[in-house]
Amino acid sequence: MAKKTVTYICQNCGAQYVRWQGRCDGCGEWNTIVEEVSAADDGFTKLSKHKREGRMIDFVPLKGSMQTYSRMQTGIKEIDRVTGGGLVPGSVILVAGDPGIGKSTLLLQICAGLANGEEKRSCYYISGEEAIDQVRIRAGRLGLSESPVNLASATDVRNIVTTLEKTDAKLVIIDSIQTMYLDEVESTPGSVGQVRACAYELIKLAKRKGFVLFLVGHVTKQGEIAGPRVLEHMVDTVLYFEGERGHHFRILRAVKNRYGATDEIGVFEMMDKGLAEVENPSALFLAERQGNISGSCVFAGIEGSRPVLVEIQALVSPSGYSTPRRAVVGWDSNRLSMILAVLESRCGMNFSAHDVYLNIAGGLKISEPAADLAVAMAVISSLTNKPLPADMVVFGEIGLSGEIRTVTQVNLRLKEAQKLGFVSAIIPPAYGKDKKEKGTKNYDLSCYEIGNVHRLINWFN
Repeated sequence: MAKKTVTYICQNCGAQYVRWQGRCDGCGEWNTIVEEVSAADDGFTKLSKHKREGRMIDFVPLKGSMQTYSRMQTGIKEIDRVTGGGLVPGSVILVAGDPGIGKSTLLLQICAGLANGEEKRSCYYISGEEAIDQVRIRAGRLGLSESPVNLASATDVRNIVTTLEKTDAKLVIIDSIQTMYLDEVESTPGSVGQVRACAYELIKLAKRKGFVLFLVGHVTKQGEIAGPRVLEHMVDTVLYFEGERGHHFRILRAVKNRYGATDEIGVFEMMDKGLAEVENPSALFLAERQGNISGSCVFAGIEGSRPVLVEIQALVSPSGYSTPRRAVVGWDSNRLSMILAVLESRCGMNFSAHDVYLNIAGGLKISEPAADLAVAMAVISSLTNKPLPADMVVFGEIGLSGEIRTVTQVNLRLKEAQKLGFVSAIIPPAYGKDKKEKGTKNYDLSCYEIGNVHRLINWFN
């Protein structure tokens, strides 16, 4: 006879405990540990004596014939870019983002785009969070009411699997995986056990039937996907939907992709009729930029395979506190502290009595070390109250000894800058045999190579 085994699992990180406690040791969250009951068989020892023997598996050479994937074009170029050129049949894509960022809107647009395409693919939109009338209201606002999309409101995964088995679905959207449940798992929807089990059943069906499966995932207040970390390992692609509520820009970023490049981004603009794709994000990010203002610097960055020019804004002001403030939006605050320390140590500048504020205009989040030089120029410009030339771009990595290190894809950055009308650039020095390939003179830009942060001061004298 089976007996019940009680375990306590954190609903934020999936850590397991033998007894309840208020704070999770794994993620540090409070009141996230929930009791979950599972069945354990008393006859395990007895059954283990009569276990089935395994069969031999077949090995094949690494080189051989491969199955070619015919990607489905969504009709939205930014989606096709992020996914690596289109949707691969049988792939599973996890989309996560803050509440109200536009996940359901974007997926409804993708679903309608494929259903209205030349091949008229059968698409199924299953909502566990909204009623059918609520989805219809959104579709009417987006102008998609006439799209041949199959719509349902359901949360029982067993019913969903049984229904989809009898269809010729090419695209299925589950909104969201945290609302789904299985009767076999004795826990509430959204718990670690439910999310893992429901995702496994849906992924197994998608692989067998060969349709594209989109799973919408909730995020925690830290911005990570809620539920077990294994969910991100189970899927083929993980897309994060980023953006600030105060900005109308939305960034779709691929952090995992088995069928394409990671860190690729798609840029959208939130409009009255839904999300509109932005073909030239650099021009959009710089549209409201004002020249000849101290503390402003244009950074030529790379997001995936796409060059993106953004404005970095810095404000250095006298501090009224014994410990000055360091506030950063869109960049790593620890990296800003490192840049300030290098400028103090190597250039003799003093920030100990000043508050430093840094902002990446447009709501884009930058993690590239090549932004170090642009951040340093913006900070020095604000401290000296001397603006940089409005038609200049800057990029380069700063080391702790004050050296300026080279970065990748210099040609691509300079080409994008020239296309937008910039005439000069401050770049790291080219090195060795790659100097000709770096292409500092291949474009009609005046490129100034700087090898050490000492030379930054010369631009403000």
